[in-house]
Amino acid sequence: MYDFDYYKPASVAEAARLLAAGDSKLLAGGMSLIPSLKMRLNRYSALVDLGAVLDIKGIRRDGNFLVIGAMTPHAVVAASAEVRKILPAIASLAEGIGDPLVRNRGTMGGSMANADPAADYPSAILGLGATVVTHLRQIAGDDFFKGVFETALQAGEIIKEVHFPIPQKAAYTKYRQPASRFALVGVFVSKSADGVRVAVTGAAPSVFRFTAAEAALAKRFDPAALDGITIKPDDLNSDIHASAEYRAHCVVEITRRAVLAAQ
Repeated sequence: MYDFDYYKPASVAEAARLLAAGDSKLLAGGMSLIPSLKMRLNRYSALVDLGAVLDIKGIRRDGNFLVIGAMTPHAVVAASAEVRKILPAIASLAEGIGDPLVRNRGTMGGSMANADPAADYPSAILGLGATVVTHLRQIAGDDFFKGVFETALQAGEIIKEVHFPIPQKAAYTKYRQPASRFALVGVFVSKSADGVRVAVTGAAPSVFRFTAAEAALAKRFDPAALDGITIKPDDLNSDIHASAEYRAHCVVEITRRAVLAAQ
């Protein structure tokens, strides 16, 4: 690990000022950042730790939205009685992230900003049509994830919270890689007055919407509606864990299971 300065601001405004000075990097839970620093894969002049910024932590309901602060740990989301009551699919998703250490240290905002192709939260952002609120603006969930470890965030932009629309039905199901517990393929399905959304993580370089499944499920929200639907493997991931062809099969099957879980 290379030397760096360490700051722990008490507000978003202070964190933004520190980020603007030099080659600094935000530190949320550190579940991905710290290992990369230890292996000298990344180097920054300073880390700006958001751990003491209390106003971007917590969970609340705001009308027809579930609002989760960016620095809320996965374990807190998973254990929240309010989340389990009004949007249990999010609690289930958080409960399946990593292991107890990762769930207690890792945060929703950190996971989103990192944009790992196999992370779980991106599927909820896309699968619910959520809105990402930063200290500068609001970003539609459909516009947030751009590619492998790439988002719409500008340099120095800080995620404050995410507004999740509360659907009529929703579920998240994943086929996890046993060692990392990342999604080999994960699918978030939701049904609301605005229609059906199906978001897939783990299968491609970035989370994406499974539009063919959305169209079929909008007509009949039932696993059988997916009969005959396929997805081409051309743009899917192929690695030591699974081929693109296997992931293509899993996308349809895991979508089917997610719809069944949402009934």
